[in-house]
Amino acid sequence: MKKLLFFLLTTQVWAQFNPEKPELCQGAFFTEDQAVKVHQQFGQLYTDKTSWEQRANLIRKGILEGMNLSPLPQKTILNPIVHSKKILSGYSVENVAFESLPGFYVTGNLYRPLKKQAKVPVILCTHGHGNNPDGRFHEQLQNRCATLARMGAIVFAYDMIGYGDSKQCIHKIPKALPLQTWNSIRALDFLLSLPEADPNRTAITGESGGGTQAFLLTAIEPRITVSVPVVQVSGYFFGGCVCESGMPIHKRSTHQTSNVEIAALAAPRPMLLVSDGADWTKYTPELEYPYIQNIYQYYNAGNLVENSHYTNEKHDYGLSKRLTAYSFLAKHLKLDLHKVMKGGQVDESMNTILSANQLAVFDKRHPRPENAIVGDEAVMQLLK
Repeated sequence: MKKLLFFLLTTQVWAQFNPEKPELCQGAFFTEDQAVKVHQQFGQLYTDKTSWEQRANLIRKGILEGMNLSPLPQKTILNPIVHSKKILSGYSVENVAFESLPGFYVTGNLYRPLKKQAKVPVILCTHGHGNNPDGRFHEQLQNRCATLARMGAIVFAYDMIGYGDSKQCIHKIPKALPLQTWNSIRALDFLLSLPEADPNRTAITGESGGGTQAFLLTAIEPRITVSVPVVQVSGYFFGGCVCESGMPIHKRSTHQTSNVEIAALAAPRPMLLVSDGADWTKYTPELEYPYIQNIYQYYNAGNLVENSHYTNEKHDYGLSKRLTAYSFLAKHLKLDLHKVMKGGQVDESMNTILSANQLAVFDKRHPRPENAIVGDEAVMQLLK
């Protein structure tokens, strides 16, 4: 009865925000005060590991069904394309594409440590919308990937659809959310297909819309062992793009949820929330972090979720945010932070910032394969 009354109450409350699309939660869906009240109500639905896991299973099922990814598409041959290897200081970079679906190519760059190891942790690096049109070519992302590779990880930076080399459709197709999520699943498949990849040490990190990709993939993909969503997990903001909140993953006929609960599906796997004082993560130390940490306590793992908050910083994955991510990932993936330190501090000056042309997967010498499906409607048909 308690759950039924809560569901009826929140259904009435949530329906007022977007009368044109009442099934969706988009943008700044709540005020800050409303977010506090809603999460107080959520917190009454579970009090221990057993009741939380019942809720977690319901939310996870709702994400997949809301994306129309239940059941998941059949996994087909990746047919990877790898070329233009560049040997740099302590790491290499290759230009990569593979088929997440027959005829749709995920494009990106593979960063590898030069020193051979028996087993190597793998990290997916996503980018947000704010760096348009740079995307994965942006200096911040290149520095992040290069430094993590120098620390001993294999890192894959890949395009959002419509960005970089991924021009088979525009970014804001109605099915951007399931396509990008499926691309992330297949990107993990690609990394784990590498013979030296360690399946027990896998991570994902990204900022803004890339942060959404990070916590969504972690929520539905048990193979991710560590996650670092940056400047995105919010109790009142649900993502401003169709690739984050354009399908009904938060409101279902059985329940309603938020990105805070979705991020908490990572428990008890290590997770670092990075937040700042100039966007929708400004209240993370008071709302989102304590809420998620309480769920981690159900697993006696409160120490495995952390928050690094930068009150005077803005919405980015800048140097200070990268430094805290490096430390967290080094600790939980057993990377060697000392390899990138100079004078007691992380030194990114050894990284080489490459041009978009140097990082491009498709060019005159390496044209996009002839079987590539092009056009918004044609790409969306692949997901049927």
